[in-house]
Amino acid sequence: MGTATNLEVEVKFSASDELAVPDLREVSGCEAARETVVHRLSAVYFDTPDLRLTRAKVTLRRRTGGKDAGWHIKLPGAQGRMEIHADIDPANPERIPAEILASVRALTRGEHLEPIAQVDNERHETVYEDGEGVELAEFCDDHVHAQSFLPTGEEQRWREWEIELSGPAAETKRGAKFLRRASKAVRAAGAGESDSPSKLVSALGESVHAAPTPPQVAQLPASSPAAGVVAALAQNRDRIVEMDPQVRRDEWDSIHQMRVATRELRSHMRTFEGILVGQAYSHIEQELKALAFMLGQARDAEVVAERMAWLIENEDSGMIDASTRAHILQELKRDYARAHARVVKVLDSERYLDLLRDLDALLADPPLAAEAQDSTADSDTAAEEVLARHLDGAYRRLAKRHAQVQARWGNHELDLHTREEALHDMRKAAKKLRYSAEAAGAATGLKTKKVVKACKRMQSLLGDFQDTVTSREVIVKLAARARARGEDTFAYGLLYQRERQLGLAAVDGYEHSFRAIRAAYTKMNARRS
Repeated sequence: MGTATNLEVEVKFSASDELAVPDLREVSGCEAARETVVHRLSAVYFDTPDLRLTRAKVTLRRRTGGKDAGWHIKLPGAQGRMEIHADIDPANPERIPAEILASVRALTRGEHLEPIAQVDNERHETVYEDGEGVELAEFCDDHVHAQSFLPTGEEQRWREWEIELSGPAAETKRGAKFLRRASKAVRAAGAGESDSPSKLVSALGESVHAAPTPPQVAQLPASSPAAGVVAALAQNRDRIVEMDPQVRRDEWDSIHQMRVATRELRSHMRTFEGILVGQAYSHIEQELKALAFMLGQARDAEVVAERMAWLIENEDSGMIDASTRAHILQELKRDYARAHARVVKVLDSERYLDLLRDLDALLADPPLAAEAQDSTADSDTAAEEVLARHLDGAYRRLAKRHAQVQARWGNHELDLHTREEALHDMRKAAKKLRYSAEAAGAATGLKTKKVVKACKRMQSLLGDFQDTVTSREVIVKLAARARARGEDTFAYGLLYQRERQLGLAAVDGYEHSFRAIRAAYTKMNARRS
């Protein structure tokens, strides 16, 4: 049973029973209206007992009636709401499809889903078209009867109007302009702005307050050095959960963003170990390392595929024939597909859910070390002093990595891997210092912005270099496969050397970048004195 995904861009209005429906053909850009159709819809909404989906502005429902009967999930997005649809299984209509459950698994943490409300709706739907007969928007006049199944839940009735952009119009400036004009016409007809973002929220009403709450992040005193650490950990935990459904759908840059959040979370835990402590804390850090590794494999495959397409496109020697080009791009596409599938398998695992549950527990009841517990509200500088000491440790580790770069990079008696590994270690140290400085700066009065900026430049420079290293490693593997097929491998050597040159060019600014970090950190420390 497959799924379909679409972007939902709509606006809602409250309407009294006596209001007449406006004619949107009077709105500029709209030329025609199809005959109004009446649908009788019934939707049962599902959530965990503590309303984890509803609190995250996610809705899960099973709808019958109308033209889009089935299971629907609506997820918040930057431009509108992403809707995922799956058919109802005739043999087991109560069963929530696995592909639907997967998209909210990180939110529910595997908790049981149960009906929380039912919304029955008599919908009068009118489709409007532009001058070329292309569907532009749907206007829905909804007469709603709803029942909350939560304790203290009640029956409610109301009327609302809804304008939803259709198809391609949902992602165009023309569609956005029409929606603004149509909304103005609806308001002129007497409708008011809806006080509720969804029918579910309206249906639940005050009964949401009768539901238990999921684990909450501990509210620590601002003077506690752990407060900033916990806030940073929670932010990245939430980012992982946010990216989970996007990774499953293989949206652009989603693997990268989830990997960054995972690595940043782990980096905070390692840098600030000693503020938060304990066996559970160390276990979570190790589990994050395993997750980051799987995400890293997929991200590397994604980056190499993009780089190789660019290299081949910009290779002007004429030495890469069509057959070699096709083999390279097809193999890299397959490599990424396999790596992405492995990531999804990880996200479907109980181990991943355990990681999220463990993070919830840690954030709800942080295992504070003595230095964090001893801080009091009367000590304005306690948190800053403790976090600054941990930052100093991160900077010393970066300086040590820099010394290793100086000792190894120019030493051609060492093998290339050893020399390049020193730069890779330096990049990781710069990332850790950057992430930690961001967290410390957000939680205290430490002026870390210039340190963060300098570390980010180093991270970018060495990231470009590491991309060439990863690409060369893949080229060697591809060449071996081609050789096994009895093919000419000259083109692979050409691509390898091109990446080697790009890598050397990338590290030209290394010394300047390190001096910028050192200067920024020295200045930050001088302000502390």
